[in-house]
Amino acid sequence: MTFGFAPPPSADSVSRVGRMLQPAEWAAAGIPLLRNPREVVTGLHSRHLPTPSTVVVAVLDPDERLTASASFVRRTAAVDGWDFRNALLAQLRRVIPHDLRRRTPIRTAVLLYCREGESRWTDEDGAWMWGLRDACTLHGLRCGAYITLTRDGWRVLGEGRGGRRPHSASLPTELDVALEGDGDPKALPRPHLGARTALSHSAAV
Repeated sequence: MTFGFAPPPSADSVSRVGRMLQPAEWAAAGIPLLRNPREVVTGLHSRHLPTPSTVVVAVLDPDERLTASASFVRRTAAVDGWDFRNALLAQLRRVIPHDLRRRTPIRTAVLLYCREGESRWTDEDGAWMWGLRDACTLHGLRCGAYITLTRDGWRVLGEGRGGRRPHSASLPTELDVALEGDGDPKALPRPHLGARTALSHSAAV
């Protein structure tokens, strides 16, 4: 008689599962709430114009002003918090010095991920959450909000807050064009997120 026992999971698959945060774990992690998430999302979108598979990591000061940000494209099919952590850490090191000498972090990193599919939580989101938390620890930052941008709009996972605009197919607004073109940017109000350093990197993750 033959019994159809499934083979035991490999050590690699077990470790990959461990490098992922479930929604309940994220909610219990004490992630600081954004005072004005719509303003943060709009500011990051206007600077990086993310399309599906684009990741934007940003660092906010204690007043929730943007200190630095970077964007890159996720091209690998693997879902592993370890790889995501390394990609985020590489971007943070490019745009801002670490705060490891501080006893308590004063700056907060947030992650905006533009992707296909529904706005509900996925395993991929869990891996990005794990990667963001670990990258923040290694760079001396507080771990902040994780935001998805889909066709349905934007959503701060774990908080239940979101909006319809911008979304993953949003086009540059007239304000974006004016700020990036030859027009006089002083004639238009700038978003609250006045970035000192806003860099956009294209990288394979």
